[in-house]
Amino acid sequence: MAAAKLTQLFEDYAAHHQHPVNRSIHKIAIPLIVFQIVAMLGWVHLGPHLTLAHLAYAAAIAWYLSMDLRLGLLLAALIAVCFPIARVVPWPVVIAIGVVAWSGQFLGHAVFEKRQPAFFHNLTHALVGPAFFVARALHINEAQT
Repeated sequence: MAAAKLTQLFEDYAAHHQHPVNRSIHKIAIPLIVFQIVAMLGWVHLGPHLTLAHLAYAAAIAWYLSMDLRLGLLLAALIAVCFPIARVVPWPVVIAIGVVAWSGQFLGHAVFEKRQPAFFHNLTHALVGPAFFVARALHINEAQT
């Protein structure tokens, strides 16, 4: 069931990302956006060793694991790398990364794709994007990408 759902999500996501320039932009911007989100959510402390980033990470990884174990474990490791880096990157740099990455995403859709980002229609695609590009890059679930 989860594999079928992931296939459907990847197919819908791919339909919103047909232009090669837009895909190239996404390959760069999505990892930067993931980092930026982890960094900014890390600014919200919920306890001495707990931030909003930890809760968002746990929820996202639980969803990824429910969709595909191998891909979920890989994304867990890749996203986990953001935490120590985010602690040392100055906040103005985090903001600049976000502005550049998000601008690239929207530019890719407006100029090259000529359609709205997939997550405007289905918010789940905010999680699908990182999984889609990691799966494509590493040839995981090739039938789904």
